Amino acid sequence: MTPVARALLSVVLVAGAGPAGFLIYHAVFAHHPLPVIEPNMPDALPGSAPLEPQTTGSPRGKPDPRLPPTQTTDNVAPVPQTLPESIALPDRNGAVHHLAEYRGHPLVLNFWATWCEPCRREIPLLESLHLERGASVQIVGVAVDFQADVLRYAQANGITYPLLMGEKDGLAAVNALGMDTAFPFTVFADARGDIVAVKRGELHADEARLILGDVIAVDAGKMALTDAREAISSGLRSLAIARTQQPPTAPTAAGGKS
Repeated sequence: MTPVARALLSVVLVAGAGPAGFLIYHAVFAHHPLPVIEPNMPDALPGSAPLEPQTTGSPRGKPDPRLPPTQTTDNVAPVPQTLPESIALPDRNGAVHHLAEYRGHPLVLNFWATWCEPCRREIPLLESLHLERGASVQIVGVAVDFQADVLRYAQANGITYPLLMGEKDGLAAVNALGMDTAFPFTVFADARGDIVAVKRGELHADEARLILGDVIAVDAGKMALTDAREAISSGLRSLAIARTQQPPTAPTAAGGKS
């Protein structure tokens, strides 16, 4: 990779691997100066059939109609190098927090909504990470949703990691990070607030371990930031390819045990 290309890297952007496989939303994010993995390219998945995109957003693949329309790529700013200090949202009790408050530890910033099925599926993983790594890694959920819905869902599902929430404030945060409102997506930042990776789509346990391992290596001075971004891109690509090669799970017979 040339020095110019290295300078253009802002984050590693990867898409979630659903049952149908792995997809980088190349057409959506082509304006970002990011490394792009095209899974339909022969060198990405040799011999494989074209992959279908994972459904994001609501269970029906459509955004919540109560929220403002989904943002288009025409007015999306590039993904920033560092977490914007302007991002501020209220917590469960209404106290406003700036993202700068979470510096000092690696940060996992998960954007979600209560009406989003992939978001709901990854919450147990985030809760597990919070319980296992809470002393060294900060997990924060950002719900771009209505406060009453978020509070009700969090209580019903035992979410104990910090939650920030809001419709307009949440959308402003999405805009500031150069993303659109296709949820979920997760931002990984180091202790200084530098964005190391952005994971588009549902987060899986092996992906979280891979990304956090390199984020922690950056904090410890064992890996350069640009090297970590490249390693994460390559590692997630390998995980996604391996996931597509796993045999499908056999359906459970009616009346049988799963």
